[in-house]
Amino acid sequence: MEKCVHKACGKTFSDPEEECVYHPGPPVFHEGQKGWKCCKPRVLTFEEFLAIPPCTTGKHSTVDDTPAPEPKKVEEAPPPVEKKNERPPIATPPATATAAPPAKPVIEEPESDDPDVEIPANATCRRRGCGASHSGSIARDDEKCVHHPGHPVFHEGSKGWSCCKRRVLEFDEFLKIPGCTEKTRHMYVGKAKAAGEEKVETVRNDFYQTPTAVNVSLYLKKIDKERAQVKFTANSLVLDLPTTDNKRYQDTYSLFAAIDPEQSTFRVLGTKLDLKLIKADGTSWPVLRSDDKWDGTRIQVGNAGHA
Repeated sequence: MEKCVHKACGKTFSDPEEECVYHPGPPVFHEGQKGWKCCKPRVLTFEEFLAIPPCTTGKHSTVDDTPAPEPKKVEEAPPPVEKKNERPPIATPPATATAAPPAKPVIEEPESDDPDVEIPANATCRRRGCGASHSGSIARDDEKCVHHPGHPVFHEGSKGWSCCKRRVLEFDEFLKIPGCTEKTRHMYVGKAKAAGEEKVETVRNDFYQTPTAVNVSLYLKKIDKERAQVKFTANSLVLDLPTTDNKRYQDTYSLFAAIDPEQSTFRVLGTKLDLKLIKADGTSWPVLRSDDKWDGTRIQVGNAGHA
């Protein structure tokens, strides 16, 4: 068994002809936006970046053939021009004011599990950089959660965490930076939900498409991963999305065209729900829902639509 080194794959494989879905381009971080050079989606948070669906299908590989980022062009400064007959500069005493020390980054302490909440089997720790799975084989008080309480920092090519000093250049190395803070007990589910839920009437959504799929984002913060439900049918989506701050969004979307419900998938992120709807017939979708208004013009594959 060997491990594929393609970005966003990382699977172990024994058959070199097995299909591999991955990003062939390097990651791109620019002015707060995050994405991959090989495809169009750009997001703002690190969690959303990790969830961008791979855009290329090929074969597994043990050789990393991702192109290196293009080096930045450095413009040479013009030579100084000598000026004649100028008076010498007047010397000024050095400033005596002492510069204030830089402010330390604010670290948001993650919440802990409510002791009365049942931990689902195979739940994953929600703290950044940990990723431990709940097995139930050891006592909770014996758990050691090593994680990053800060947030990702990407600046002028270097990558790291706001809570510790280590900085690296490669994105793969950034993912391997060990946690800098240890707590007893992992955080799998957070706090218990309060009684009574606030109904969310509507959420913003947008989508982009490829010849075979429609990639949809529904923007709703703090969706509860353990309780969220999405039912795919040939012509609709049935959504039941409770949040961790005691809200709930429920709706049924009648889709513009048919999909393959068995192959379609969804993923919960910190600020939205991402869905990948596999087209049943390759039709170009000008809108997401069958009851959305449109003027009869078909959107070219790859362009974004808004609802």
